Amino acid sequence: MPIVVEKLKHSYMEGSSLAHDALRDIDLTIHDGEFLGLIGHTGSGKSTFVQHLNGLLQPTSGSVTVDGFNMADKKQRVQGRRLVGMVFQYPEYQLFEETVQRDVAYGVKNMGIGEKEALERADEAMALVGLDPAKFRDKSPFELSGGEKRRAALAGIIVMRPKYLVLDEPMAGLDPLGRRAILDTIDSLRETLGCAVVMVSHSMDDMADRAERIAVLAKGRLIRVGTTAEVFGDAKTLIDNGLDVPQVSRLALLLRERGVDVPATIFDMDEMELALSRLLGKGGENK
Repeated sequence: MPIVVEKLKHSYMEGSSLAHDALRDIDLTIHDGEFLGLIGHTGSGKSTFVQHLNGLLQPTSGSVTVDGFNMADKKQRVQGRRLVGMVFQYPEYQLFEETVQRDVAYGVKNMGIGEKEALERADEAMALVGLDPAKFRDKSPFELSGGEKRRAALAGIIVMRPKYLVLDEPMAGLDPLGRRAILDTIDSLRETLGCAVVMVSHSMDDMADRAERIAVLAKGRLIRVGTTAEVFGDAKTLIDNGLDVPQVSRLALLLRERGVDVPATIFDMDEMELALSRLLGKGGENK
């Protein structure tokens, strides 16, 4: 069963002179196992939206159900929340235990799982995110590099074995090598665990590289949902709404404005090279 969001509205400070609708009339279904990218300019409602997926925020109106569990109902929310793992921006700031292993195990111990099993599951989660348990389990989290801290925090969510992994800017502040390592880890987790991924990011190139489907928020409204090719193929709409697009999409838009007949849906450099080779008659079909 999927996550189903229907007519979601969320207002901050409702009833006051400072009332503000952060989300309005959002309808979206998140399917099992998919990689959904969520994009929008600052203030578009992305973080507010993802906090509804595990019940951290409640709708002003509308509904969110996770595999049939209504996240507005207290008892059902407990069940639904176990299916949704949430990783916030700079998750390493949440590390606090004496060792990496104990930090990773903290969440499952709170679920009532015994010490021995919790630590075993922590080792499994560490291995899944690329932290060798033999090397890292007894280290202090504060001895880790930035990328290692990010992985340890991710392991602390994975140890709960979520069906849906929600990531709010998981690569914020990392260098290009660290960004790619986290993205590769997310891909590996999807393959190993079969979990769906919902990722908020300002990096359109990361989205173009990894997401299967993209939802676009603007001023609290969902203005576009489609495959990655469909959304980035409409580069002009994204740019008109103050959003960036992948570099290749921007190049394709500029070329089309100048009369060069390249497909609007190109967002990958290899595809661009092939299209230009065909136009130039250089046998690009056989590349």
